[in-house]
Amino acid sequence: MKQQTLALHYGYDKDVQGTMSVPIYQTTAYEFRDTTHASNLFELKELGNIYTRLMNPTTDVFEKRFASLEGGVASIGTASGMSAIFYAIANVAEAGDNIIVAKQVYGGTTTLTGHTIKRFGIESRYFDIENPKELEALIDDKTKIIIFESITNPNVTVADFDVITEIANRYNILTCVDNTVATPIHCKPLELGCDIVVHSTSKYTIGQGSALGGVIVERENLSDKLKNNHRYYHFNEPDESYHGLIYTDLPLPPFVLRVRLSLLRDLGSAPSPFNSWLHIQGLETLAIRMREHSSNALKVAQFLEAHPKVKKVNYPALKSDRFYNLAQKYFKGGCSGLLSFELENKEVANMVANKTELFSLVVNIGDSKSIITHPASTTHQQLSSKELIESGISGGLIRLSIGLEDANDLIDDLIQALA
Repeated sequence: MKQQTLALHYGYDKDVQGTMSVPIYQTTAYEFRDTTHASNLFELKELGNIYTRLMNPTTDVFEKRFASLEGGVASIGTASGMSAIFYAIANVAEAGDNIIVAKQVYGGTTTLTGHTIKRFGIESRYFDIENPKELEALIDDKTKIIIFESITNPNVTVADFDVITEIANRYNILTCVDNTVATPIHCKPLELGCDIVVHSTSKYTIGQGSALGGVIVERENLSDKLKNNHRYYHFNEPDESYHGLIYTDLPLPPFVLRVRLSLLRDLGSAPSPFNSWLHIQGLETLAIRMREHSSNALKVAQFLEAHPKVKKVNYPALKSDRFYNLAQKYFKGGCSGLLSFELENKEVANMVANKTELFSLVVNIGDSKSIITHPASTTHQQLSSKELIESGISGGLIRLSIGLEDANDLIDDLIQALA
């Protein structure tokens, strides 16, 4: 089935009531038929619902549907995008290990990997997404995962998947791509050779900024990369916390399974059934919305590119953009609704952000309504001056999340704000 059909139908066999809308199973627990049934579920002899911290019928539909859109074999929902990124790291790394992260990532990812993770005894090493060959010098026997974004936020740069995956596969290291901005509608990292995809589903997936959520998607046959790989010994040895289970010996996707049985079980950052239901509604219109977001964003980017007060526009669908060729190579049907542009300095940027009327001053992206953000003052304020420079974020940078309004109205708002 094609993407739009998958988004509407995949993963849901109508229940006994024949409901067209996926039901919200607003429950924490489930009754077992008998003690044998309960025991079989806990021993994984049967698959089924045990407790909503681990699984839920509504969330199950969302997970299956999202995995189908990304071309993955399985996915697992989390309570937020940040918990999805944390679980992706915690699933493979432990004290004494290191991870490699692109310098140009969302500010929350930078602080998670640069500060919080240190307290777990995990070292973060950073590479320039514009020079991915830097990766090779950072890799050693303790490197567990390489993390980057398909389109970076807020720089709007494009990753060179071929270079990154070639290096990672040569050293048998997992790659994890945050595909929040591009969405599976415009980019399929798993089809481009990556191993794991994460999303903040609070953004484009839900589309209206109404609920938090995250998801981790695993590619098909990832077990082949994990099996007998010394970097991931814990996937190949008995898990004493779960009856000596060996993840790579099971006919189930091992990465997602371990997140479910270990991390969700012990740390508990599970999505609520109601939020999963909201995300299902968002998926149904995601492809249509992304086409409109991208079309509007290109019109706004072309306007900004021609404006005398704008020093630079970052949007890879522009032919003048330095990432245009990579975008043509890796993306289909558009480049999302995220763009950024440079003004003379922080003072001018703040003035423009404050003068807009149709754009809302908000620290979110992917909403149906257009958003303006000054990253240096908000999403990336916690970064040091050195980290801001390394992340490519200047005081004059403004980020726009272009919504579904008429593009001409958005341009009119920017004309008066820039005047």
